[in-house]
Amino acid sequence: MAAALGKMQVVIRTVILTAMSFFFSSTSAQSKAYIVYMDQSAMPRAFSTHHSWFESTLSTISDNLELPISSKLIHTYTNSIHGFSATLTQTELAALKNSPGYIHSTPDRPLQPHTTHTPELLGLSSTSGAWPASSYGEGVIIGVVDSGVWPESESFKDEGMTKVPPRWRGKCETGEQFNASLCNKKLIGARFYNRGIRANFPELNITLNSPRDDQGHGTHTASTAAGNFVEGASYFGYAAGTARGMAPRARLAIYKVLWGNKVYMSDVIAAVDQAIKDGVDILSMSLGFELSKEEFFEEDPVAVAAFAAMEKGIFVSASAGNRGRLHGTINNGAPWLTTVGAGTVDREFEGALTVGNDSKAIAFESLYAGEFSGLRAPLVFLGKCKSLKKLRKLDEKERVIVVCKDGKTTNLGDQIEIVKNGSSVISGAVFISTDSWNDYYDYSFAAAFIDEKDGKSVTNYITKTQNPTGVLEFRKTILGRAPAPKVDRYSSRGPFVRSPSVLKPDVLAPGSSILASWSPVDKVAEVHSKPLFSHFKIISGTSMAAPHVSGVAALIKAVHPGWSPAAIRSAIMTTANPLDSTRKPIKDAGNFDHPASPIDIGAGFIVPNKAIDPGLVYDAATEDYVKLLCSLNYTAKQMKIITKSNPDCINPSSDLNYPSFIAYFTGNFEGVEPGLKVVREFRRTLTNVGKERSSYRAELTAMSGLKVTVEPAKLVFRRKNEKLSYKLSVEGPSYLEEEVVQGSLSWVEKSGKYVVRSPIVATNIDPMTT
Repeated sequence: MAAALGKMQVVIRTVILTAMSFFFSSTSAQSKAYIVYMDQSAMPRAFSTHHSWFESTLSTISDNLELPISSKLIHTYTNSIHGFSATLTQTELAALKNSPGYIHSTPDRPLQPHTTHTPELLGLSSTSGAWPASSYGEGVIIGVVDSGVWPESESFKDEGMTKVPPRWRGKCETGEQFNASLCNKKLIGARFYNRGIRANFPELNITLNSPRDDQGHGTHTASTAAGNFVEGASYFGYAAGTARGMAPRARLAIYKVLWGNKVYMSDVIAAVDQAIKDGVDILSMSLGFELSKEEFFEEDPVAVAAFAAMEKGIFVSASAGNRGRLHGTINNGAPWLTTVGAGTVDREFEGALTVGNDSKAIAFESLYAGEFSGLRAPLVFLGKCKSLKKLRKLDEKERVIVVCKDGKTTNLGDQIEIVKNGSSVISGAVFISTDSWNDYYDYSFAAAFIDEKDGKSVTNYITKTQNPTGVLEFRKTILGRAPAPKVDRYSSRGPFVRSPSVLKPDVLAPGSSILASWSPVDKVAEVHSKPLFSHFKIISGTSMAAPHVSGVAALIKAVHPGWSPAAIRSAIMTTANPLDSTRKPIKDAGNFDHPASPIDIGAGFIVPNKAIDPGLVYDAATEDYVKLLCSLNYTAKQMKIITKSNPDCINPSSDLNYPSFIAYFTGNFEGVEPGLKVVREFRRTLTNVGKERSSYRAELTAMSGLKVTVEPAKLVFRRKNEKLSYKLSVEGPSYLEEEVVQGSLSWVEKSGKYVVRSPIVATNIDPMTT
């Protein structure tokens, strides 16, 4: 009897398990995993934790109350985002959208480790090149002068880090919502400076009187330079992958000087002064000051502070500014720091519009972070979209996609505002415009911006179809777009009026659409009047380019700890690539994609793997920069402000030992008749840091209308650190007909292992009139 009963129990258990297996497999087939973003401020007081709130929310929308909520809930999030992930049916998802606190949801997609992407774009690999050779920048300390840091960010975790270098003399300062325990073996220092801004703005409300970053900018730049590895990073699904900085094992010291987008010179100088005392190796500065033609270096705190840092052997990387695309717009052009322009990358973020049953979707740039259905909806053409009243007459239940086309009497910005105000009755909008819609991006509702060619196909379809429909989709990340890089339109251009004999910017680095860590208390977007927050953000600017170079400098410093800042800059410049991914000259996005010149891009786009072993370097010491300042006829007082000394200026020279050349043929030279030939001469000295015995020959590219020569044409080095000199001559008319003529000088090692390239620019631009 007992045996028979046991057999019966086994059969019943088997039937139950089989039924449950069928039920769960059927349910899983009907369900999909979603990541859900919730409004933190909407959590009712009745809930003690977010977890319990999320569980309750899921309970109220569940199709099957017999299933435990734990079977649907995948994760709850409190740091990376505020929300949860869960498996939901379409019915449950629809119900969730009406729940209190719901902001938006996105399907949980498979991820690939293709990074915040710029390390991969620049060729950095864990198997060979600069990363393993430098131990990922281990032991190097990067100081970041910016808006502070969000220390809880995963980019600043110290997993895998060794002990803090004993030479470090800095500390973590306690302040509002910040204590010393927040620092670790990655984030080894954090200080803040606001006495200068308080003096200038006594009424300014300092919201976080501490190193903590409530703006995001400093966190972004710090993590770009030296952020640790963070898997699963993205901006609402865009740029998904593993985030990491240029030097993932370098240390970070943070100096907060930016408060409410305001910064004062006194605070910047104080920060750099302390960074020098603390013992940083690299300084990253993504801020600058615009000097007038009547002002000199002593008016520029970045220049003055950077000079002191350079004297102590500290490499300073600074952003070129975002005032492009005209000549003479550059900031931070002091010869003793490295000036970085911004380039595009081969990654784009898109949405897609499909009309009718067309198999070919219309792609458009987008970073829309909000909810989208991806479902088919009616298309309604509203012409110029001038009337909000007409828009609100649409049936709210139908949730259509409106289509707007600009005209001579309409402004795209006005159209966007009208549609935004009526966005509660629409599913999305399509704007057909000839304007540069990048300036009008508004991600508070689902919008597509397309040109007239694509717009014509959309309007033709609508007018010829009885019930026109369309589908809007977002969160598409496209890799491998060519050509890349381009110098972006906002990147400031040279020449630099304060020292025009030194070509600026120095190099181009990734600066456009860069994903990096962000402050989670700073709103990154707004969707239907609801703010969105994120631990990562995608932004553009030369602010993003400078920390890329800071990180690369840390890799070089780790391999060559005794190199001067000038030697490190030389290695980065002479190995930079002037060609894009199609092996054609880098183009200028701000000048109709015409070829860019070194006045726009410096030596080219950075190549870290080559920079750690450049073969030869152009070195310079403090006295070389002093001679340059002497040539600018600075007064003794001005010289002392910058150099903190009283140089005698017996041998002034504007011909700095620099890895680039700029020759002026402006016709403004006293005693030179128009049409007569003039010669510009440059003398340079190269230091052998490659093979002990090596031979280099000079290769010159032709420059239209100019005669370029180099003497000697061959350099033979017999030992390491040996120095050899040469003279470069550029002969041409006193006034150059072309605005800019460019070329290059490359010293090519006999075996072909090293190519040490320097850009040459001849121009008729008068730097004093730019």
